[in-house]
Amino acid sequence: MKKIEAVIKPFKLEEVKDALGEIGIEGMTVSEVKGFGRQKGHTEIYRGSEYTVDFLPKIKLELVVTDAQTEPAVNAILKSAKTGKIGDGKIFVSNVEEAIRIRTEEKGDKAV
Repeated sequence: MKKIEAVIKPFKLEEVKDALGEIGIEGMTVSEVKGFGRQKGHTEIYRGSEYTVDFLPKIKLELVVTDAQTEPAVNAILKSAKTGKIGDGKIFVSNVEEAIRIRTEEKGDKAV
């Protein structure tokens, strides 16, 4: 099993969710987060004063999938979250040693 963490632009959430749903992945955790990468924020003008916005709003998706679902899930996120502009985000894939469904106590792939 793999855990996929993706940090994306907020307006891309529905598109990514729909793309994952089309390949049969429906369970995920979504968090509103703030951060920056290479773009290092941007400057804005508010009431005539210029100030720097260091942390930009982002969405963090977390999902655990079987090994067979990993590549299709990553491809679905890549295609649906990409705008081609700076700040599109990142995808991280890591190993999951164990998953347990609390309600039924199923373990491994059955719990996912």
